[in-house]
Amino acid sequence: MNSTSMDASDNSFECLHFERHGDVLVVTIDKPDDPLNKVDDRLHHELTALFPRLQAEREARAVLLTGTDSAFSAGGDFDWFPQLQEPGRLEDLRLDARQMIFDLLDVHLPVVCAVTGHAIGLGASIALLCGVVVMAETARLADPHVRVGIVAGDGGTIAWPLALGPMLAKRYLLTGDPLTAADAERLGLVAQTTPDAESCRAAGLEWAERLAAGAPLAVQYTKQAINAWIKQTSGSAFEHASALEILTFDSDDHAEALSALSEKREPRFTGR
Repeated sequence: MNSTSMDASDNSFECLHFERHGDVLVVTIDKPDDPLNKVDDRLHHELTALFPRLQAEREARAVLLTGTDSAFSAGGDFDWFPQLQEPGRLEDLRLDARQMIFDLLDVHLPVVCAVTGHAIGLGASIALLCGVVVMAETARLADPHVRVGIVAGDGGTIAWPLALGPMLAKRYLLTGDPLTAADAERLGLVAQTTPDAESCRAAGLEWAERLAAGAPLAVQYTKQAINAWIKQTSGSAFEHASALEILTFDSDDHAEALSALSEKREPRFTGR
């Protein structure tokens, strides 16, 4: 890889795969041995590293970000959560999450997201902060952080209010309820729905090719202007939310949620 392009043969990524289709760079989340693309230390690290690399991309005119047939990314890997209790890990995670979200917003190229399968938690946040979203009818969008006793501080409290407005965002973030593709299209979150993952990926590529065919400076500068407003609006809110997420990671309620999941029972939250 040189400093101005992504290389499909780059072996520094295990969970992300790169392919060029003309002027479109296709990035596929595809974790080895995990069809649901659950977020763990490795995937979180690679997503944090991805967006600065896309900022350096000079060959493509648009990016398509997609997942496997099973999932775009089905949220956090619960087996990873106990590791986050190690000293310093939560603060590192908070800083990485902030870097990831704002680096995504700083990618100069238009980014189309093809939600081929469930986009949960961080996966939903990344999807909703892309420029255009297409979604398979079999997929769901959700941010169920509250169901495991933590705040959606890794981007959800920015992405959902921006996409839906505060009232509807609270309806979904306070319950963790999922959105179907039909509901997401009706609410304006996605530009197009398709029957399945394969057609979703094809539709995403069509959208990316359409954006790539536009006047590059006009497309890129328009995106930059809109995202500058998003960053200005959301900066302090993100800092507040991520700090609260750290607090709730240390809560009894979060520990109880993980125990309940392990024991296959309903959690008994106490507010501590």
